[in-house]
Amino acid sequence: MKPFFTLFAAALLAPLVAQAEIIGSVDTAFKLMGPDDKIVIEAFDDPKVSGVSCHLSRARRGGLTGAVGLAEDTSDASIACRQVGVIKFLEDFKDGESVFSQKTSILFKKMQVVRFLDKKRNTLVYLVYSDKLIEGSPKNSLSTVPILKWPE
Repeated sequence: MKPFFTLFAAALLAPLVAQAEIIGSVDTAFKLMGPDDKIVIEAFDDPKVSGVSCHLSRARRGGLTGAVGLAEDTSDASIACRQVGVIKFLEDFKDGESVFSQKTSILFKKMQVVRFLDKKRNTLVYLVYSDKLIEGSPKNSLSTVPILKWPE
């Protein structure tokens, strides 16, 4: 019965986390067997704040282990978020809430984008970092989006 509740909860939470669209990639290291190592560029829209889009670049391991999903990607990532329309808060959110998440190894590691609202400066703050069950990574990148009036 427990797996049913886990699937049900995942189905309910899925719309709350953004889905990324791959924009492109560049090869960074040749691999004789399997795909090359790459830097992948992805885009996603904030699911709870309309008018904000983010672009994310991250490393993806290739080779045979990368081809079958067993490689652990490095923690290198960069983010840039921009206002692309009228900013509207579609739902309440907590500071530090996950906006985007992607597994970067078969088991214990994932890359996350979390959002904060700096009320004093009227700015949204997006942070990308990699976490690991046993030991997190201090590698991170930050992007800010001032909440400005959008031309009609």
